[in-house]
Amino acid sequence: MADTLAVAVLGTGIMGAAMARNLCRAGLDVRVWNRTPAKAEPLAADGARVAGTPAEAVSGADVVLTMLYDGPAALEAMEAAAPGLRRGAVWLQSTTVGVEAVTPLAELAAERGLLFVDAPVLGTRAPAESGELLILAAGPQEARGPLAPVLDAVGSRTVWLGEDGTTAAATRLKLVCNSWVLALTNGTAEALSLAKGLGVDPNHFLEAMTGGAMDCGYLHAKSHAILNDDYTPSFTVTTAAKDARLIVAAGAAEGVRLDLAAAGAERFRRAEAQGHGEDDMAATYFASFGGA
Repeated sequence: MADTLAVAVLGTGIMGAAMARNLCRAGLDVRVWNRTPAKAEPLAADGARVAGTPAEAVSGADVVLTMLYDGPAALEAMEAAAPGLRRGAVWLQSTTVGVEAVTPLAELAAERGLLFVDAPVLGTRAPAESGELLILAAGPQEARGPLAPVLDAVGSRTVWLGEDGTTAAATRLKLVCNSWVLALTNGTAEALSLAKGLGVDPNHFLEAMTGGAMDCGYLHAKSHAILNDDYTPSFTVTTAAKDARLIVAAGAAEGVRLDLAAAGAERFRRAEAQGHGEDDMAATYFASFGGA
């Protein structure tokens, strides 16, 4: 095992657990930690070592992968991991955070002698489980060798955006991409809610879109979830609401007004308040009805 790359995964929610499983399948030495231990414990069956603390998880790790809720959560976990961190280890920071949140993370990495890689991913449950995430990354050349087997295990492609993770280049691109994904999600939900309100068969709407310039697979995927009342989470309403707020804040910081993103954030907030926080983000459909 001494010659096997050791990878610590901090955060084993929908995305982190799937990534950890693929790292195990790739034959890496995987240690996992989650604030709620019950979410990490099933990974023992896949060959991961379940740690009781972040420091225990990262002890001796060559690569530390963080996939947590937001910037403050990633910072808190890595501060708790500090006693176990090895100088020279690579920190693959894959949590979706705001632009401003990258700075304290990068500062902690510098303080602890870590190679910091800003590396959010594009994809939800299915591509995470199949190891086909798109990884957006910015970080030093010396980190790329150790990261190769990790990136190969969790993603189908890595887009490198520079050698300095502190610029938040990857995080900026992730927010732009997510702004489009969330707009499509809300657009689909609103179209179907309008169809219901107007007494239009939603399948006629989908038939009208099929094969045309405005058609896309995502429209049909989220429509299928809504029409079948299947909100098994690939990406939860709560997380979508958080990302929407980050997008609006990032735009505002640069003087960019994002009216659609702001409206979308409000829809996710309403759906969350209605009790749909842990449902798939397609449950933004319910924001069109009722109070909250």
